[in-house]
Amino acid sequence: MRDPSGESPTKCQSDPRVTGQIKRARSNPTPSACPPVPHSVGHIAPGAPAAKIEVSDDVRPPACCRPPLPLSTLKQVFRSMFFSVFLWAVSVSALHAQKNLAGETEIRQDLDRLVTLGSVMMIAAHPDDENTALLAYFARGRHVRTAYLALTRGEGGQNLIGPEQGDELGIIRTQELLAARRIDGGEQFFTRAIDFGFSKTAEETLTKWPREKVLGDMVWNIRRFRPDLIVLRFSGTPRDGHGQHQVSAILGKEAFAAAADPSRFPDQLQWTKPWQAKRLLYNALAFTPEQEREVSRLAGRLTVDVGEYDPELGYSYEEIAGMSRSQHRSQGMGSAERKGSFKNYLVTIGGDKAVNDVFDGIDTSWNRLPGGAAVAESLNKARASFAPLHPDGILPQLTQARSLIAAIKDPEAARKLADLDETIALCAGLWLDASADKYAVTPGGSVKIAITALVREPVQVTLLGVDLTGAGPIADARPIAPAVLIRNQPSQNSHGVQFSEQQPYSQPYWLAQPKDGSLYSVPDPRDIGLPENPPVLQAHFHLKVAGTGIEIVRPVQHRYIDRVYGEQIRPLAVVPPVGLEIEKQALIFPDTKPRTIEVPVTANVANVSGDVRLETPPGWRVEPASRHFELAAAGEQSTAVFDVTPPSADARGELRAIASAGDHQISCGTEVIRYSHIPTQTLFPPAETAVVRSDVRTLARRIGYVTGPGDDVPAALRQLGIDVALLSAEDLVRGDFSHFDAIITGVRAWNTRAELRSNYQRLFDYVQNGGTMIVQYNVLEGGFFGGDPKLLEHIGPYPIKISRARVTVEDAPVKFPNPQNPLLRAPNEITARDFDGWVQERGLYFASEWDPRYQSVLESHDPGEQPLQGGMLYTRYGKGVYIFSAYSWFRQLPAGVPGAYRMFANMMSAAKVQ
Repeated sequence: MRDPSGESPTKCQSDPRVTGQIKRARSNPTPSACPPVPHSVGHIAPGAPAAKIEVSDDVRPPACCRPPLPLSTLKQVFRSMFFSVFLWAVSVSALHAQKNLAGETEIRQDLDRLVTLGSVMMIAAHPDDENTALLAYFARGRHVRTAYLALTRGEGGQNLIGPEQGDELGIIRTQELLAARRIDGGEQFFTRAIDFGFSKTAEETLTKWPREKVLGDMVWNIRRFRPDLIVLRFSGTPRDGHGQHQVSAILGKEAFAAAADPSRFPDQLQWTKPWQAKRLLYNALAFTPEQEREVSRLAGRLTVDVGEYDPELGYSYEEIAGMSRSQHRSQGMGSAERKGSFKNYLVTIGGDKAVNDVFDGIDTSWNRLPGGAAVAESLNKARASFAPLHPDGILPQLTQARSLIAAIKDPEAARKLADLDETIALCAGLWLDASADKYAVTPGGSVKIAITALVREPVQVTLLGVDLTGAGPIADARPIAPAVLIRNQPSQNSHGVQFSEQQPYSQPYWLAQPKDGSLYSVPDPRDIGLPENPPVLQAHFHLKVAGTGIEIVRPVQHRYIDRVYGEQIRPLAVVPPVGLEIEKQALIFPDTKPRTIEVPVTANVANVSGDVRLETPPGWRVEPASRHFELAAAGEQSTAVFDVTPPSADARGELRAIASAGDHQISCGTEVIRYSHIPTQTLFPPAETAVVRSDVRTLARRIGYVTGPGDDVPAALRQLGIDVALLSAEDLVRGDFSHFDAIITGVRAWNTRAELRSNYQRLFDYVQNGGTMIVQYNVLEGGFFGGDPKLLEHIGPYPIKISRARVTVEDAPVKFPNPQNPLLRAPNEITARDFDGWVQERGLYFASEWDPRYQSVLESHDPGEQPLQGGMLYTRYGKGVYIFSAYSWFRQLPAGVPGAYRMFANMMSAAKVQ
């Protein structure tokens, strides 16, 4: 969803019942020398005046910021509050949200993690493939460092909560994974592979994913994370279903060995070292009785009961998993928080075989590192003597452990040192914050940063100074003057940071360059795997606590007050002076008439002016050559209007908007994605779109459309000059359909619109009286997949049985089993060429059985499979026409596929064709 205003509050909550959950969020720990070292931009000396926190009057916050607890859940609050204090303790978030007053559970969890050195990496293909219960068991129960490596960001799926698709959906699902990890305690990594949609076989997947590059990314993540155990979520066989699932396991097995081989991917060794995980495990699926029988026959399987209750947490790991999995809202993955025993099964498929426990033969104590025994002794003393009401009492043991850990030269010790510093800060009651006076800055612009340090326990703390890293040089660096913090009295300072003119925009790093087929282009290989960009600026607080020096890192973010909903935060972003909006859908020109193209220009800073122009392919004309804009305030918008005339012959190319503002040439928009369950995301999509000239004739002039989730088809149809009315629930109950040439139900509309299912007979009556009705694909529910299979009982006037059959190869041959069918004849003559240039797939959820009164119109199939004729069914019903079509028009029309427009125009015109 685009940001409708200049400001919007974001409170990143992972579970709505956990109201105290905005705690310390540690950054995704990055091994030394992996990402580029940030540039130091200056120091902030204690004693400077503090900047004020902005107060916002005119912003309505998202749902997550509203009064959170219904009465039915109040009885759970007390226990949830204890759980909340550790949900962010091992976090993967760009916000790195400052921890508020925390309690006993979080400190105990910190201490348990500090004394444990084991690590586990789970590997699968997509967001939601991970076993969240097993991740919670390892991270929360066994206290080992735990990660999920997803090969993709899930950009090839559908979006059930909004209009975002493709890259934007990948951003949402990335953040949903991070929200899930904040709950189950894991970290999150990726490869460069792009989810291109469903595939049936590993072979098909590997025709799109370059095998060695994806394998290399997996090896890089393993070498960087250094897991003791690698857990595969899938088997690598056809039983996994999705071809990308199969590949995640096939390459996972190869990566287990390749990561230890210095001859494989040797370029990585300038930043990391080979790593041999001790054991490769398969997490056998056992959700159905058949799967349980298969698992029972596996030799050497180990059983983990993730339904075991953890009294310290107040939940079982399976309950935590339900909360975690429910963060995948864009997929509709809300899950039960199951109570009681729930068995998981692990089988050794590589490395040393485990007999009694998954960590058999693996030392997860400090004894695995030279000098670690003394560290363990100090940390165990701290655990034993911890008093919840006096957490500062264990600082002597923690500071002693710090000096011992600092002497150990090992990446694992370095990570523990950063964790220990956070625990010391927690026990001392430290609040450390760096707040920018605004949420956006342009290259060459500046921000004012308010620095706050507060100690809330009776501990001697000295603020030695603050370093800022991440951007270019600042205008006025000053020396550091140490300051002793006084208990419960904030030490406040401020400083200005001037960004260089060359400062890059805050575009997600994997979207900064054009894609390489089904792989993202990442210029710096050290960035591969990171879930998101590092913060634009980070504040490194150097402190002396109880006589020992520590370093705490906090992101610089915008903190402001909403008068109704209180304190809110938003990540700092570097943005262009203006953003250009251009229609994302391909622009279709069905004839040679010119079209008016509007380009909204939005100011990201005050007092900006310049010109906008359009670049078109050869043969296209634009009038005028440019438009001038002058914008006085940030957020102000004007619209540049152009007339674009296509060539007479069929043509396709790219149209691009470019703004000149001072020394800046800008060819991108500024888009803000904001949902209640994830942090606000800012990205900069290219201000370009496809333009397509193709003859398309239609007899339909006015249609009614029942939208489904994430449905962009109405906007595509309007490009044909059709008046599209979006039908409301009230329209479906008692509206007059007689003035529509066609009524279309959108993707998944029968799954999600109860009023549609309740009024199907009114639609069939409309058809009987001479109208055209088109039903697009819907998901077959029921069985292992959950849901209600009866939702699709009345999808057609005669019986239709929907299946999960699909054609995933987008260029699979299409035949016409009934070539004289009217849908193939008029008003556009349809040929095989109309199925050229399709994207991602042919169709999904085809019919498997149908009444003989239907006639099949199209036939297709994936390589090596039987022909499928249930993707498009046609029947005359009374005076009108009913069409069922599970071909993926929702992808083809926005992509500007000419043949898809021609075929869909015939469908809408069906009742008018004699």
